[in-house]
Amino acid sequence: MPNFDDILEHIGEFDLFQKRAFFLICFVSVAFAPIYVGVVFLGFIPEHRCLNPGAAELSRRCGWSPEQEVNYTVPNGETFTRQCMRYNVDWNATELSCTEPLEAFSSNKNFSLTTCQDGWVYDPSIWSIVSEFNLVCEDSWKLDAFQSSVNAGYFLGSICVGYIADRFGRKTSLLINTLVTSIAGVLVALAPSYLWLVIFRFIQGLISKASWTAGYILITEIVGPSYRRVVAILYQTAFAFGLLILDAVAYAIPHWRWLQLAITLPCFLLLFYYWCLPESPRWLISQGQNGRAMEIMGDIAKKNGKVMPAGFESINLEEEKEEKEQKENRGPSLMDLVRTTQMRKYTFILMYNWFTSAIMYQGLIIHLGISGDNVYLDFFYSSLVEFPAALILILTTERMGRRYPWATANLVAGAACLVAAFTPEDTHWLKVITSCFGRLGVTMAFEMVCFVNTELYPTFLRNLGVMVCSSMCDFGGIISPFVVYRLSEIWSELPLVVFTAVGLIAAGSVLFLPETKGRTLPETIEDVENFHRHHAKQLN
Repeated sequence: MPNFDDILEHIGEFDLFQKRAFFLICFVSVAFAPIYVGVVFLGFIPEHRCLNPGAAELSRRCGWSPEQEVNYTVPNGETFTRQCMRYNVDWNATELSCTEPLEAFSSNKNFSLTTCQDGWVYDPSIWSIVSEFNLVCEDSWKLDAFQSSVNAGYFLGSICVGYIADRFGRKTSLLINTLVTSIAGVLVALAPSYLWLVIFRFIQGLISKASWTAGYILITEIVGPSYRRVVAILYQTAFAFGLLILDAVAYAIPHWRWLQLAITLPCFLLLFYYWCLPESPRWLISQGQNGRAMEIMGDIAKKNGKVMPAGFESINLEEEKEEKEQKENRGPSLMDLVRTTQMRKYTFILMYNWFTSAIMYQGLIIHLGISGDNVYLDFFYSSLVEFPAALILILTTERMGRRYPWATANLVAGAACLVAAFTPEDTHWLKVITSCFGRLGVTMAFEMVCFVNTELYPTFLRNLGVMVCSSMCDFGGIISPFVVYRLSEIWSELPLVVFTAVGLIAAGSVLFLPETKGRTLPETIEDVENFHRHHAKQLN
């Protein structure tokens, strides 16, 4: 009995209709990039020092240059001392000298220090949430919490919101989530306090990744198996374009509120998808809505200049019957992900690899932000690495399959982090090269886990499965700021050693998954189990 993929071979696996839909859906991936890594610019930590009341007036009276003012009024020592401590003196005192102002207080120049009780002075070239809400020194952990809040939203949304696309449809989920994400993004820009900022950021995270996933699932379900790999990789490559756009907009708009509005308002245009995109016919068939599915398939055939094959209705009814028998008249359930042996194995391995990809991907970006010189150039260079990553996957996954390129990507990422950690600082060029290899490897691994996840789960469970497994990606995102910032206080390269360990374990784990190259998407859980049994017989 022919299946859905067989019909796509007759009406077009990736012809004009699918190409147009793919182009439109890619804007969802572009729009998601500023949300996922926007903290690099929204939470940029500018140069700062304690505000010394009266020092500015003394500097004006004495005609000091900015460098002289810093030398005379800012304590020497480690970074924390220079940025978070100040001399406990009264700069308004009239007896202060313009050449040695501290001589009036002590002959041995051993002055007591105090905290920045009167606030901070920030580099005015960029205004971030750090500048506005003073997220430095004792309150520096609040920046970690800001980024963790969006990932916490991803985590809860993966479990709760992921149900919507499997229950009510991919297109419906995409539209609802896009609307809520856009509204939440505007509220972030208008947040009156740090608390409201975190709340609105959490709401944005709760919904935004569900939009990205719904678009990802929709496009992979309307193209044929021979093109599924390419569109999945290119959909994530669109994310890299979003990174470049974010970098350019952030460079042009150095104020975080206007930047947030600039990257959010265009998202409202995605609501035009209501008239431009179809519902997934594969999902409609799994729900028994054969009439609507047949209309959409007919429209696909017409737009592609093809003719519908005979026996379409009987194929739908047969698939509907099998799906109902499998589902037993119930919707997708979390228990379905661990009910059977193979589903349970897939779920645990995929969850770990989602976690690994996220903690390494976000961690390397954050680590770059605190160790680089020019945040805009460093971000630009690291974003460019994502394009060859996509090209390598397109060239290798069809020839070698999914597992071995995936394992190699994790291995390269882990090894590059280890080399970068122990590279001497005086060979900066080598550290840059190894860091690029690390970003290349983890980007490839991230792209692999996304589309292999969709190929392993049955249709009625696919969106929920991706959302639940990717929730571990969100857990990795929650802890990555704390891993980078807190471990860097012990040793600046210690986070890279942690990334090495998790990357090498991930490289070995993916070898326990089946090869999905050229495989028809499973429609039921029984298809998943039967594939494993059939594969085991072939090996024997």
